[in-house]
Amino acid sequence: MSLVTSKEILADAQKNGYAVGAFNVENMEMVQAVIEAAEEENAPVILQTTPSTVKYASMLVYLANVAALAQTAKVPVVMHLDHGSSYELAAQALRAGYTSIMIDGSKLPLEENIALTKKVVEMCAPAGIPVEGEIGQVGGKEDDTVCENAGYTIPEEAVRFESETGLSSMAVGVGTAHGFYAKEPVLNKDLISELKSKLTVPMVLHGASGISDDEVQDCIRRGICKVNFATELRVAFTDGVKSVLQENPNAFDPKVLGKEGRARVKELVKNRIRVCGCDGKA
Repeated sequence: MSLVTSKEILADAQKNGYAVGAFNVENMEMVQAVIEAAEEENAPVILQTTPSTVKYASMLVYLANVAALAQTAKVPVVMHLDHGSSYELAAQALRAGYTSIMIDGSKLPLEENIALTKKVVEMCAPAGIPVEGEIGQVGGKEDDTVCENAGYTIPEEAVRFESETGLSSMAVGVGTAHGFYAKEPVLNKDLISELKSKLTVPMVLHGASGISDDEVQDCIRRGICKVNFATELRVAFTDGVKSVLQENPNAFDPKVLGKEGRARVKELVKNRIRVCGCDGKA
């Protein structure tokens, strides 16, 4: 099937108490791995690229990879801009054909975050493309996205953010961070429950790499509808390449290196799909 938007699949996740896995992809092999995993698990799936990823290649290159594989996939596939860093980048993603767009104004004062997010929502609305916003910062570093001082989402501000922007989903700050954790994070899961009682749009959990399966599933039970995975996919792919080179230091064929990296990403994604509970939900 052709690419779909994130709106309908997240609405179903919200209604039925599971989450959709969203996976950051860096190359063709990772795209193949994620979609093959979703097919085998019969799960809807979201593939994501960050600003630095599309800078490395281009939006059109990544979109072409995903769109080509989505054409023959039996499961819903979404192409999402993760942590869109400006109105201009969001516009570029919309023109390219992305079917879901995030604008991250979480570092801005609340009024400016609302204004930026609303502007992107208004731009995307005529094309029917849903927009994810963020309020309350997720700490750590992911590509060019760096946050030294993570902040919890304030429920009253989240209600206003939803009301005044018209966004389709909301990334919330509950104690997670991008990258791997130096120590076990302390998540404010009661905050997720409180936010669920006050918001109508699906909530998104960023920074899930390194959080235990039980913790992720508890967050989903409390209202999270989309879970982002990035760092651990990069590690899985790189470990696959390293393993080939350790066995055969003279290996030089990129296809041989990529095949093992792809296999490891695929197995990881299948596991994360089951953790999110979206297996069998396509």
